[in-house]
Amino acid sequence: MPSDADLRRHIQFSTADGRIWLAGQRMVLMHVGSLGLLRRELMHTLGSQAARRLMMRVGYASGERDAALARQLRPNADAFAMFSVGPQLHMLEGVVQVTPAQLEINLASGHFYGVYDWQHSWEVETHLRDFGLQSEPVCWTLLGYASGYTSGFMGRPVLFKEVACCGCGAAHCRIEGRVLDAWPDAADLAHDYAPDASDALPAPANAPRLAPSLPAWPASMAAEDRPEPPADALGPLIGRSAGFTAATALLRKAAATQVTVLLTGETGVGKERFARALHALSARSAKPFVAVNCAALPGELVESELFGTEKGAYTGADAARAGRFERAHGGTLFLDELGELPLPAQAKLLRVLQDGQIERLGAAQPRQVDVRLVCATHVDLMEAVRAGRFRQDLYYRIHVYPIRIPPLRERPDDIEPFAQHLLQRFALQHDKHVSGFSDRALHALRSYAWPGNVRELENLVERSVILADAGQPVDVAHLFPDGANAPPAAPAHQLQPSGRLGQAQAPACHAQLLAQLLAQPLDLPALETQLIEEAVARHQGNLSAAARLLGLTRPQLSYRLNKIRES
Repeated sequence: MPSDADLRRHIQFSTADGRIWLAGQRMVLMHVGSLGLLRRELMHTLGSQAARRLMMRVGYASGERDAALARQLRPNADAFAMFSVGPQLHMLEGVVQVTPAQLEINLASGHFYGVYDWQHSWEVETHLRDFGLQSEPVCWTLLGYASGYTSGFMGRPVLFKEVACCGCGAAHCRIEGRVLDAWPDAADLAHDYAPDASDALPAPANAPRLAPSLPAWPASMAAEDRPEPPADALGPLIGRSAGFTAATALLRKAAATQVTVLLTGETGVGKERFARALHALSARSAKPFVAVNCAALPGELVESELFGTEKGAYTGADAARAGRFERAHGGTLFLDELGELPLPAQAKLLRVLQDGQIERLGAAQPRQVDVRLVCATHVDLMEAVRAGRFRQDLYYRIHVYPIRIPPLRERPDDIEPFAQHLLQRFALQHDKHVSGFSDRALHALRSYAWPGNVRELENLVERSVILADAGQPVDVAHLFPDGANAPPAAPAHQLQPSGRLGQAQAPACHAQLLAQLLAQPLDLPALETQLIEEAVARHQGNLSAAARLLGLTRPQLSYRLNKIRES
């Protein structure tokens, strides 16, 4: 096989934050004895056959992750060298020694036939120690890895059999792999990777079933009972953080009423999405939802756009035209950027809220409308009242049921699930398969401050889908191609080709700032206390956001805060 020096350069030990990276994927070192204990407990709990299939599926998922790296790490290599990434990574990961015996691979036609020998399998060592010699092969996760890696690499199901195993007394383990359709017992082999309720302990009634992402299974093999995700009227509102949950709980309570709702929050937090969700949950869902951006309407046209015009109301008004209120009759009218509405239009809006009547420009008689009003603003309306830009009576009329939508930086737990949702949406929209996010990309998403909130996240994910190679995961460079706004990477140790650890650390702060600090007497504990308190105050007590600002984990910051308060 080719040299693995290029692969070793992609292993990084980030000692500052307790992470190990392999080309953007997070890894972990574990004692083989611990894995052996897990394996033994699974066998005792589930039975040997169920444990075997479960561990094969775990191995499959691991191999599939590494397959995404092969073309990325050796894009210009021949098929053999590119495919060798998997076996070489398996060795670098400390799993087994791999020696190719025969390999036939044709990426254009999809043909694959491979035979590999294994030595020093960790599963053989632990299984022999716990159970002695066996009558059936025992390298379950290794076999799953080979099948997952090759299926991911070839873009079609390729499964391996272990035809000889040291756990059964053979001199070495040997595996043989073919395209699924080429196996006479294809259905039995595929069944090993299909979740089956009889394999596991009873799960809670609401627990989701998980299935491996096997590429391009034949239809007869893919009939898994994967339940459709539950329909949720909240649609694209995705999140699980405390702030998000509180906002959606208020939204649900308001939906069954006719109360006027005021949505507040920074630009880009998704106020229109919340308004649409409120409409969908209400009894008005079958009627129109009309959205108006008040800031985008020219001042001289605001009243005609909102309330309509009669024929001849002004020069050029050749026909009567209904306004947005009339178009939303029976449904919901969403007024975004309400703080930008001119004062004359505010007076007319107040009348609509009071008696449900609008007057078209040039009309002599009012018209009755039945509209549920939802307003949104990113400005402080009370401050606008004090400045004379917003009517006080209108403020109190619309401030009946305010819902604050927290910015994305206050909802770190929502970033990953929403990003995954957006990735699926844009992959479908652009007809491009992208195999998820790399672990390093997910770390960057969680670490970024998101000044543009959900709207910025949408833009970055759509751009990343376009930039990423088909079939490959989205990495940090796809999210932040210019590098200017990318979150700083944690200091890392890199495994050099020689196997030695080399350190590449960024300075803690600029040299000029260091010089200023050291030019005067310095109380280091007091400086640390001041930095921590300032970071927490800047983020209004949000410890997760303050920890990211300081380059700490939340538990580390919490520990330091407790020490400060105790002293």
